[in-house]
Amino acid sequence: MFTILSLAVCAAAEPVALKAEPFAPKDVRLLDGPFKDAMQRDADYLLKLEPDRLLAGFREDAVLTAKAPRYGGWETQGVAGHTLGHYLSACAKMYAATSDDRFRERVAYIVDELGTCQAANGNGYVAAIPDGKRIFAEIARGDIRQKDFELNGCWVPWYTTHKLMAGLRDAYQLAGCVRAKDVFLQLADWAFATTRTLTDELDQRMLDCEHGGMNEVAADACAISGDAKYLALARRFNHRAVMDPLSAQRDELSGRHANTQIPKMTGAARQYELTGDVYLHDVAAFFWKTVVANHTYVIGGNSDSEHFGLPGQLANRLSPSTAETCNTYNMLKLTRHLFMWDAAPERVDYYERALFNHILASQDPVGGGVTYYVGMGPGMEKVFQPQYDLFTCCIGTGMENHAQYGDAIYFHDAEGIYVNLFIASELHWDAKGLTLRQETRFPDIPVSRLRLTCMTPTELTLYLRHPAWAERVRITVNGNEIATAGKPGRFIPVRRKWKTGDLVEIGCPMALHIEAMPDNPKRAAILYGPIVLAGQLGEPIEPLPVAPVLVTGDRPVSEWLKPVAGEPLVFDTTGVGRPKDVRMIPFFRTHHVRHAVYWDFFSEDEWKQREAQYRADEDRRKECEARTIDFVQPGEMQPERDHAMDGENMRCGEHLNRKWRDATDGGRFAFTLKVAPDAPVALVCTYWGSDTGGREFDILVDGTKIATQKLDKPKPDAFVDIEYPIPVELTKDKQQVRVTFQAHPARMAGGAFGCRMMRAK
Repeated sequence: MFTILSLAVCAAAEPVALKAEPFAPKDVRLLDGPFKDAMQRDADYLLKLEPDRLLAGFREDAVLTAKAPRYGGWETQGVAGHTLGHYLSACAKMYAATSDDRFRERVAYIVDELGTCQAANGNGYVAAIPDGKRIFAEIARGDIRQKDFELNGCWVPWYTTHKLMAGLRDAYQLAGCVRAKDVFLQLADWAFATTRTLTDELDQRMLDCEHGGMNEVAADACAISGDAKYLALARRFNHRAVMDPLSAQRDELSGRHANTQIPKMTGAARQYELTGDVYLHDVAAFFWKTVVANHTYVIGGNSDSEHFGLPGQLANRLSPSTAETCNTYNMLKLTRHLFMWDAAPERVDYYERALFNHILASQDPVGGGVTYYVGMGPGMEKVFQPQYDLFTCCIGTGMENHAQYGDAIYFHDAEGIYVNLFIASELHWDAKGLTLRQETRFPDIPVSRLRLTCMTPTELTLYLRHPAWAERVRITVNGNEIATAGKPGRFIPVRRKWKTGDLVEIGCPMALHIEAMPDNPKRAAILYGPIVLAGQLGEPIEPLPVAPVLVTGDRPVSEWLKPVAGEPLVFDTTGVGRPKDVRMIPFFRTHHVRHAVYWDFFSEDEWKQREAQYRADEDRRKECEARTIDFVQPGEMQPERDHAMDGENMRCGEHLNRKWRDATDGGRFAFTLKVAPDAPVALVCTYWGSDTGGREFDILVDGTKIATQKLDKPKPDAFVDIEYPIPVELTKDKQQVRVTFQAHPARMAGGAFGCRMMRAK
């Protein structure tokens, strides 16, 4: 959301006073620079998408003829329709940020089509969710069957509903589409009617299934309409199993699906703003604090394979599936709310870190594709998703990310303007009759110039940020330096009567520094000011001979990492790289190469002692990577869904920060895995070496047994990999096979901690 919605007519709530208010998006325009470039790429992509293809599922669900074939990927699955919600939000935000009427026209067309579908359904409901009418009718009757990420057999139906409601809200609030308000509130009425008779026990059981930010959009419905029943709906979507520990300042996030939780916190924050409920304040504030302090990587993202781990345990969570981009989209939304409460500089320090190093870094400069995960270990690369046939959650949030860069550059209070971010932009504050133009080439040149144009001389305060990453800051007003003594991480107020032509210059010298993992001081990232640097390790098609390390001893980073003359933000290591020195550039400019964000650091003596073992470990890792055809992580939602997991009498859980799945009492679980059609393959499964007690099961490939496994402490207190060769005749000329773990009668199958299809040795 760009704006704080009014609650002037909602008598059931007492809105809190905000310390910092946002400007309307129409008041901020980006100027030339990397953010405007990214926004233009996003705009081009949005205009290439076909609204009628995104609307096809909605028309079919309303028993109307689709005007075009629907898109593929997730739009053919249980979350069908989620993309249209994101697309509505993105187009509304793009119109607000640019005043380009093409986006307003698309918003109006889509809302009219949704209104037609809603009218055809006759009860306020509108969706493209497969079998959604049956599912929600069962929920309304109190028939709730929740299992992992499914509710009554459907993949996260409330999550998908939230995306559509958020899109309609944004269409009304940001693009001025009046009909969107009516469609939005009718859908909110339907949601209220669907859930109003649920008992508290049934309601909380329902919330165990991911439901997005339903509590946020319900609160916004109250703010828009003034009807207090929507606050009751918002409270119905407050998930106490997650919120109660947070309100008591307890971090019990480990093992939880990360992006399921973050929108709940934005909903808690939104309700607090409308009601002053301290419980909701404490939930959102402690969640933000613990995630930023204990679960966040250097780029501002969080989660590995979409899940939180143990607090402060990140060093060994550097798979290719770290830092889901959706998570950071939602963390920035939450951060923005909290900044409005307290105008705390640490909120902006986090926002800047995540915006430059994750969100800006998540877009492909060639074509505008976006990332799902962002791997940060040595030798990894950014993987940009197909733009027209996949439509994952991160493609949806990616549409919005690059349309809202003006979202948090400036805020205001009654006294003046907070200048939060060093981004080239122009602010128009009509109420004060002034324009503030920020000219900057940050981060290439760490200086911003603020030029003011005032209809009449105007007295106000400019709150100028002294970032936590800058030891000092230099501020001049019309060439005269002002006193700036003080610690980093604050706002410096500059108050005077401003007039046209006044010029403020802010200089924040940047320096190289190291940021270590909280649980391993020898594994760290390198930054220049707030900018994360990434080592350039060659084209993805080139094999990586060995993961590079840095042999620096205790020397300061400035002694062994030197700037390259004439190339802003480009550095070379000097004599410390093993096997060779490397070039480092900003992560947001790193694309289509192997990279390293986190490095292992050694002294010369440590490296001599560790080199042989390190290389042996790397050789094993490289061999595994080279042989791997497919991999599924049991117990994690998206990998299991991607591999068509199903079964009977199943369980899943976590041990030593790793997920597992098993089946009890003669049950089974199965995955579809890719194979090599013209070469022998083997299945490699990871088990916990201390498992015992009735764990006897067969492993079948397309119904043919290839092995019987009994787990009886095969390797105590350690994980163990067991390889099962697959007969060639079972994979010949096939692209994939079905692998089943079938427990013997009254016995268990698994637990499996990983299933990898590999080329046979």
